[in-house]
Formats: sequence, C-alpha cells, structure tokens
Amino acid sequence: MAKVHPAGLGPPVPIGDYGLLGDTRTALLVSGDGAVDWFCAPAFDGEPVFGRLLGGPAAGTFRAGPALPAQRLSRRYLRHCATLETVWAVGEGRLVLTEAMVAEVAGQLLPATLLVRRLSAEGAPVRAVIEFDPRLGEHHRRPRIRRGRELVCEWGPLALSLGCDPQLDLEPGRPAEVTVEPGRPLVLVLAVACGEPLVHVDPAAAWALVEADEALWRAWTSGIDPDIPFREEVVRSLLTLRLLTYAPSGAPVAAPTTSLPEHPGGLRNWDYRYAWPRDASIGVGAFLAAGMDGEARSFLGWLLHASRLQRPRLPALLTLTGGHVPRERELQGWPGYAGSVPVRVGNGAAAQHQLDSYGWVLDAAWAFVQDGHRLYSETWRAMRGFADQVARRWQEPDAGIWEIRGDADHHVHSKLMGWLALDRALRIGQSHRLGGRRQRRWQAAREAIAAEVRSRGFDPVRRSYTRSYGSADLDAALLILPALGFEEAGSSRMRGTVDAVRRELSAGGPLLYRYPPGRDGLPGTEGAFLPCSFWLVAALARTGRRAEAVDLFGELLGRASELGLYGEEMDPATGTQLGNFPQALTHAALVQAALALRETRREGAVPVPAGVPEGQGAQACPG
Repeated sequence: MAKVHPAGLGPPVPIGDYGLLGDTRTALLVSGDGAVDWFCAPAFDGEPVFGRLLGGPAAGTFRAGPALPAQRLSRRYLRHCATLETVWAVGEGRLVLTEAMVAEVAGQLLPATLLVRRLSAEGAPVRAVIEFDPRLGEHHRRPRIRRGRELVCEWGPLALSLGCDPQLDLEPGRPAEVTVEPGRPLVLVLAVACGEPLVHVDPAAAWALVEADEALWRAWTSGIDPDIPFREEVVRSLLTLRLLTYAPSGAPVAAPTTSLPEHPGGLRNWDYRYAWPRDASIGVGAFLAAGMDGEARSFLGWLLHASRLQRPRLPALLTLTGGHVPRERELQGWPGYAGSVPVRVGNGAAAQHQLDSYGWVLDAAWAFVQDGHRLYSETWRAMRGFADQVARRWQEPDAGIWEIRGDADHHVHSKLMGWLALDRALRIGQSHRLGGRRQRRWQAAREAIAAEVRSRGFDPVRRSYTRSYGSADLDAALLILPALGFEEAGSSRMRGTVDAVRRELSAGGPLLYRYPPGRDGLPGTEGAFLPCSFWLVAALARTGRRAEAVDLFGELLGRASELGLYGEEMDPATGTQLGNFPQALTHAALVQAALALRETRREGAVPVPAGVPEGQGAQACPG
C-alpha cells in the first residue's frame, strides 16, 4: 500500500508510479494520487497543458483524489482495456477513481480528445479534492475563462472544457473539496478542441462512451494470438503500443514524454514525442507476429507518406505527420524532473545517418509479405530505394542505434542491419518485380558486408562480435543477431557473442547496460537499458537455452511498474524506472521476447521449468 498526500506534497513522484491514459491521438500521465501531471494537446507532440512533471507547480496539473492523507489500496487497468482504476482507503470508506480517454470518436459528434474521470465512494462518504489548473506551453500561460454549463479555458485556437455531475463551482488553480456519497459518483469530463468547435458532452453520456470503448478494446485484444507465452503481459504491452500510435497517420510515437532523465539530476534528457522508423518497425513486427496486421498496414502507409520528400534517405526520426522534427532547444526556467535539466523539445538526432534503420524497416516489410500480403507498387518502390541507399552507403560510418552525439563510427550492429536490409529486399524481390542488375548489385553488397563484418567486427579472443571495428567494447544491440539469419542461431559465434554481452555488460540480475557506461562522450552515467534485457531473453531462447530465457523473462516481468509499464531504462541499484515513460521500444522488445519463446517451444526446445508457468510472470500485470 502506498501513502498518498494531498495536493502532491512531498518528493517527486517516481516515474514508474505514473499510469498511461491515451486515445491514440495524445496521452497523459496520471500519478498514484490522481494527478494528471503531463498532458500535451492536441497531439502527442503538442504543447503541454498540464506539465507539472517537468515544469513544477507553475506548469499545471489536474488532480482528482482524496482530500486527506490516504492509503492507496490498489491500482490496475481493467482487464484487456485502457481504463485505469485506483482505490484509496479514506477513514471508514473507500474512494475509487476510474478514468479513461475515449479512443473511438469517428462518426459521432464528439471532441477529438475526451478524458472522463469518475470518483465513487464505498462504505461511507469520502472527502475528495478537485484541482484543475491548466497552463499552456513553455511560459505556463493562464487561459481566458468562460463560464456556462461547463468551465471553458481558451488560448487562441486551443480550448478545454470541464464539465461535472453533480455541478461544482470550480476555479482554475484553486483546489475544491467535495464530499462523494456512496451510490452518487462524481463524473468529470474534459474535452479538448483545437481550431474546431468545442463539443460539450454530458457526463452520463461520456461515461457510456467509456464503457463502449472498453468493449472495443476487448474485441481488439481478442484478436491477439492466444498461443503466445505470458499472454497477459503481451496483451498489456500491445495495448500500450497501440495507445502510443497516432491514429490519424499511423505513426507510432517512441514515448509520450520529453526529458524524463536517464540519470536523475543529469543532462541525458531527450524529447521522444516523435516517430523513429526503427522503433516503429520493431513494434510492427511484434504486432504482425501476434496476429494484428492492421497496425502494420497503417505503419507502411505512414512511412510511404512520411519519407516521400527525403527518399531514398530514411530519416532517423520524423514528426507524427511526416514532417521534419523541430530543431532541438532547451526550455528556459523549467526545473525538470527531480532537477534534471535541461528540459528539451525537438531532437537533434533527426539529422543523423543511422544505417540500422533501413534494416529494421525492410525486415518489417518482409514480415508483412511473409504474412501473406503484397506490397503496393509505390511501397515496393520506396523499399527498393532504401535498399539501393544501403548498397551505396554501407561502407560509411554512422551514428549507430544509440545515436551517439560525436564522431560517427563503423558500428558492427549497423553493418549487420545493412546486411539485413539487402537480404530482406532480395527476399521480397522473389515475389515482387525486381530487375536483374539491381538484384546482382544487392547480392554483391550483401556478401561484401558479411565478409567485412566477419573479418573486422569479430574478436576471436573473446569469441564475440564487437561494438565497432577495432573496438574492445561490446554492444548489447548485438543480441538481435540470432534472429537475423546472418549465421546459424546456435553457432559458436552467436553463442559466444550472447555470453560475452551478458557477462561484460551485466548491470546485475536480469539487467544490462547497452554499452560500457561512460563510453558515449557525454558526462555522467545512465541506467540499465531495458529493451536489451528482453533481447537477451530472445537470444537465449534462439541459441538453445530456452529454460534460462523463461527464468530471465519472469525476472524482468517482476521489474515492471505496478501497472505493467516500463520506461527506457532502470536504476540497477533501486529498480527505479528511468527515461521517457512508458517506452514503446521496451514494450515491443517484451513482445519480441515472448514470441521467441513461442517460436522455440514449437520447435521442441527445452520445456518450461516447474514453478514458472507460461502466461504468469513473477508479477502478473494487474487486470
């Protein structure tokens, strides 16, 4: 049970204490005391309306919870949907906050963004507090207020309305206390409009919309392959990935936040509210393998549109609508999370050359074809252009998967992903139109990459592939090697690489650093990188050590937040979630690991040891 204090007093809320609510257009983070401390409008990459998470009290919050210190009894997502429930013990009663954003608004006269929050009492009347304090953007601008049936807050084209039943006299920035009676819940409805009419939704009708949305989410999750090991955890991760997909374009966002620190108090604070083709491709592969091909089709459509102006170059990241990512800059006067500055918007990695992205994208396209689909001619034309680009540029150094902000290098992982891009393009070409000259050029480049990596990227003494040519460092991204088909998964080189990475990059327990700490040209350090731990699970399974993989997977599930969510990194000493939260790449890697366990089970690998039943981790996801 967690102690909850009124008005968010005390130390910063741990990153992992936040829950995610989303509608596939934007998302918010709500703390265990019922405070919405991060919410950008009208989309993931919009300006924050509630930004206390990074901007302090002056940046605004929207709290609905107990007015007095209370014990939090439980917190969970309702089964197979996106509705969040929090229960507190308050005196002789209980206060229950049930909240969700409405995803399905098409075909109805509804605002694009609709947040519904319901407070109900059980056992005895409970005193609750409502604190509604919206502030827009970098300078925490107060709204212009209009009152009527609802409270309306306006900043030019952006407007919010807050309605409630029973009616409350709310003043922005001034907490209001209310007694919630058993059998008489309080319903709050926040609607958002930008450049369009602000539609008011009756609270009773809004709650019915939440219930209808829950049914749609459960219907969606019912299509997830029932044969996946640890299915409940996979369902929660796929739901999280879906909530982080911008539905109007099909672009998956890396995370809904900016500048949550990889090291508290440090400067490793980056804006992740954009779409990385690499990360998106990993997620798409996970959706496809889980039986969900609609997301893959949407992603390929977005990529075709988003990359059209820069082809055949594949940008490292793009906006949700396919535009150029804004120039990276620092917000002045923002204290940051736990004093972690600077707070950044925009991302300077957008201009980097990252060879590995081409491999991830073409691998996702190949998975789509393998699933029985055919690429549209324009999509295949784009993919051919990407493969041509790899054939031309694979000999150049690049920034690598970890986007090192320094001199480019010949990263072994990047070269291998270049090999993968050409290999998958050649495979697609077996069922799609491909000229002989281009085919021979791709084949020659693929063979040249393989020969060079084997001669320059392998350390025979340690029996492992290395981080870059001539380097003594290792790279946890090499754990994806057994899935590529570059060599036999059980070969001595594959097993040697997995063992070396596990040994030399260990952060304790199931955790791994992505490369040796401090070897990236930035001051300070960072936490263990969570996607790499899930890649280790998959690598162990594919190299014949499935029992170890299952044990490790169970340990990692025990490191999830109370709600089954993961950040980008974790403090090895405390288990604290670090970095932008929740992180799409981590959840996609979790699904990849479960799929590797499914794949190796079907091949008759080592059975799951007694006491670790599949579908149940060390800490099962609530709901």
